[in-house]
Amino acid sequence: MGRPNRPIALGRRVYGLGIMALGAVSLATGDFLSGQPVPKGFPDRTALAYAAAAFMLVAGAAVVWRRTVAWGAAALVAYYALIVVVLMNGRVLLAHYAEFGAYSGVAEQLAIAAGGLIAYAASARIGAALVSHFTRLGRLAFGICALLFGAAHFAYLNLTAPLVPKWLPPGQEFWGYATGVGHIAAGVAILTGVQARLAAILLAAMYASFIPLVFGPVLLADPYSPFRWTEAAMTLALTGVACVVADSLAGPTRR
Repeated sequence: MGRPNRPIALGRRVYGLGIMALGAVSLATGDFLSGQPVPKGFPDRTALAYAAAAFMLVAGAAVVWRRTVAWGAAALVAYYALIVVVLMNGRVLLAHYAEFGAYSGVAEQLAIAAGGLIAYAASARIGAALVSHFTRLGRLAFGICALLFGAAHFAYLNLTAPLVPKWLPPGQEFWGYATGVGHIAAGVAILTGVQARLAAILLAAMYASFIPLVFGPVLLADPYSPFRWTEAAMTLALTGVACVVADSLAGPTRR
């Protein structure tokens, strides 16, 4: 029998691989990722960073494997929503509440939790009411995150535009603004339900294009930058989140 809003394999696999990529970067550097701020003097910080990296690798792999999707997704929701967003980034928001960058940064971590929540709802043995509730909550969170991502392109165009390849017409600033508009339009569509699936698919395609067009040249130029590797891995994870959202809007599917 079919079940409504069940993501197909592609979305959750890209999502899981993105989480594994984030874990691999953290493991390679022996440190927390840039979006997971932990004070330098925190007790046993290095050991905890390795533990977090191992957790992301295992949880991401669990999402990729069909039989353990629910467990992996639930673990990622708990980690990103409670530990990363609330505990790690909560103090950052309190200290920099007047700075837009603090909110757009947290949005990346919240989007990961949103993708995990939708994947969990689609794979766990829970009632239809909870499936619907969790799925809508995940879409709502991701829609808000997309709005924040888009606004960040305008607020920090001086940082966004230089990432666009210079050879890409009609120019770097154009694509900086265009991708910002694309994020905002997708966020509005997902929040309102008007062409929401198309918006999520286009958002996933845009994220996927960033990997070869933006991060390929950047990583070739500076292959030892943990920050750039983190950004590339996060982009892969966000591609997966957008795919999961699109899949959840596809209607009933079959096992």
